[in-house]
Amino acid sequence: MTPALHRLLTCAAIALSASLLPAGATLAQEFPAPGKVISFVLPYAPGGPTDKAARDLAQAMSKALGGQGIVVENAPGASVAIGAAKVAKASPDGYTLLFTHIAQATLPTFFRNLPYNVDKDFEYLGLVSENPMNLIARPTMPAGTIGELVSWIQANKDRITIANAGQGSASHLCGMLIQSALKVDMTSVPYKGTAPAMTDLIGGQIDLMCDQTTTTIAQIEGKRVKSYAVTTPRRLTQATLNDTPTMQEAGFKDFSVTIWQGLYAPRGTPAAVLRKLNDALRTAVKDPDFIRKQEQGGAAVITDARLEPAGHKAFVMSEVSKWAPLIKAGGVYAD
Repeated sequence: MTPALHRLLTCAAIALSASLLPAGATLAQEFPAPGKVISFVLPYAPGGPTDKAARDLAQAMSKALGGQGIVVENAPGASVAIGAAKVAKASPDGYTLLFTHIAQATLPTFFRNLPYNVDKDFEYLGLVSENPMNLIARPTMPAGTIGELVSWIQANKDRITIANAGQGSASHLCGMLIQSALKVDMTSVPYKGTAPAMTDLIGGQIDLMCDQTTTTIAQIEGKRVKSYAVTTPRRLTQATLNDTPTMQEAGFKDFSVTIWQGLYAPRGTPAAVLRKLNDALRTAVKDPDFIRKQEQGGAAVITDARLEPAGHKAFVMSEVSKWAPLIKAGGVYAD
């Protein structure tokens, strides 16, 4: 056999082998392709705590993937449904991912006609982190303690405004729980993310907000807002909040809310691509720099079964069941 004929037969054999591989297998072999960028679609405004977590994870996963380009694309609006729907309808090639929080479990009830199905339209890549929350108020709030704040709420319940980062957000849920526990109806003011809500709270246009400690700690330290309670069963260890009582200590029985964040791909993304992404995620959450950045704001990096796709999905489905009765009892929907 001549060298030229040998080369020709070898090329033909390679081409035939490639043609026999499933399309997903070919894609997975090339993933992530040099020069292509992975996008984390974030359904919130820039500057909020979930935005920060997404950017921290993008940096850590980029390192885990050998310097792969990963960008965060903010797509706020429609109570985060716009960004999530964009990913649900994206090409299932691993380059368009959804980074979102507890809203993934609450929007199926808040929206009676949600443009996607959280069970069927996504591949679950893993839960990333979990954050406690903090009840805060405008800097001019007259109440000095949580007890005084409860008395102030009872006396002014018809005139109180409480901000949230959008329908279905953790801040919205926390606010609903507070109103339910106190049997008051405040005026809920939705924003396109935490950052604009915080701006109005600091400016005194809004009375109250319940938000992640990743955002509240800096504002408390700067004396731009007042802090009253945390939403975890036990007090936090961060210096800024270690003297702050829990909602349960303040008489809010069984009150507990944490906000969790996870990563998702469009349904139909090849299994081999999902494995590469999950491998990179599991490496990223062990990165000391990533861990340090999360812990600075009081967040806990996930290390349990929820870091794996099956555990992540089972957890989200359990959260859907947990929050649905509260949302339905409130009778407030996004559509």
